[in-house]
Amino acid sequence: MTEKILILDFGSQYTQLIGRAVREAGVYCEILPFNKPVSVTPDIKGIILSGSPFSVNDPDAPKIDVESLSAQLPVLGICYGAQLTAKIYGGKVERSEKREYGRAQLKLEKEDILWDSLSQTSQVWMSHGDSIIQLPPAFEILGTTDSIPVAAFKKTGTTGKVIYGLQFHPEVYHSTEGKKIIANFLQKICNCKQDWTPAHFINDTVAALKKQIGDRKVIMALSGGVDSTVAATLIHKAIGNSLFGVFVDHGLLRKNEFEQVLKTYNSIGLNVKGVNASKRFYTKLAGKTNPEEKRKIIGNTFIEIFDEEAHRVEGVQLLGQGTIYPDVIESVSVHGPSVTIKSHHNVGGLPDTMKLELVEPLRYLFKDEVRKVGLELGIPEPMLFRHPFPGPGLAIRILGAITEEKVRLLQEADDLYVKALRSFDLYSKIWQAGAILLPVKSVGVMGDERTYEYTVALRAVTSVDGMTADWAQLPYDFLAYISNEIINKVRGINRVVYDISSKPPATIEWE
Repeated sequence: MTEKILILDFGSQYTQLIGRAVREAGVYCEILPFNKPVSVTPDIKGIILSGSPFSVNDPDAPKIDVESLSAQLPVLGICYGAQLTAKIYGGKVERSEKREYGRAQLKLEKEDILWDSLSQTSQVWMSHGDSIIQLPPAFEILGTTDSIPVAAFKKTGTTGKVIYGLQFHPEVYHSTEGKKIIANFLQKICNCKQDWTPAHFINDTVAALKKQIGDRKVIMALSGGVDSTVAATLIHKAIGNSLFGVFVDHGLLRKNEFEQVLKTYNSIGLNVKGVNASKRFYTKLAGKTNPEEKRKIIGNTFIEIFDEEAHRVEGVQLLGQGTIYPDVIESVSVHGPSVTIKSHHNVGGLPDTMKLELVEPLRYLFKDEVRKVGLELGIPEPMLFRHPFPGPGLAIRILGAITEEKVRLLQEADDLYVKALRSFDLYSKIWQAGAILLPVKSVGVMGDERTYEYTVALRAVTSVDGMTADWAQLPYDFLAYISNEIINKVRGINRVVYDISSKPPATIEWE
């Protein structure tokens, strides 16, 4: 039986970070919307209540039965979770005269096992508009800051279970000893064994896959990306060649990527068929310039081809997918799926079209955990640590109409860019990098000749999860080198620019 922590989500932007911190401490956890009924089973060791954009004093503020939960399990309330706990037990929570947001110094007021190995003062991250003005009876203050009297509290219930509340966010990077606090809660208060490892996950998952799939066949679309490759390897470990992989080349991959990925799949023993459908995609994309239209054409054409390949495998009943936990959390979040800024990078819609039962071995893993599992499975590091690449490929990095010649130009420029990042030891320091071909021609001079050729924009960003991103401050000597390389070696490009936009307000991809 795998022990776990439940995180009840009240809509905080930081909830996934709580989950990541718990997993990093070697404890399995699941994130549930606050309004989903909780059944306390023996494998659940504790409850964490997240922050929220709401005020506990709002008429429609989300609420749960903290008293019932805390009678059965240790509870840790973070920000809104702490305020809600205080209010439910009879404390006073009021609007702060000044909203507290940013760094603060936590001062420990009382010894407690939650503070084991912590400094007497440490930096924490605040993000709240309300403050706890008065604690309920039988609650004790454990920590304060200069501006708020109740930064941390504790209550021991009649059943011996403990409730903790933190006004700050221990899960974020800026709370310098926050991970220690979470680890103390897990180990010393919830008595977690902290033995959840990639090897543990693989053994459990392969056993579960064998039980789910039995002697049936699974078909799966592979992209060469981390998620689909690790998911396919797990399924293959469970059922061998009863997994049928399909890798479609839409003609918009990076230079030589189709051949390289198929070679890697072969080396790790996956049963994968490569389908070169580039001409079919080019024909459908001809003359199309609207980004959303391009994405839909690629997505729909991919589904058509995948459906054709699925019908060539007799008796397929299941569909493998590389869905990961952030996708699952988003789909059942407190506020529902977020507003569509643009169609998702990865092709979706297959289950509705094909009426197949889903197999999703990674649906409870974060991206960094997927990579750790991949390493444990023996998947080559270059595949596991590749930068993210959009499902529509270079189609959304070529602004305007797609032609084979434009694809060739961009493939050459992008290949030089990525190779240079590796040779300058910059590739691993960047979340995502790529070249964008602009629908702009400009005058240049090469030798004694006047040129009139395309412009390429280089993009490189740093990020933790892709939700927000900063432009990477690449060294000037590198930018000078790669500009020279592209202009000299790619005939048809005579100008290189560098994108210094962050996300938000810009997106990582240009389309």
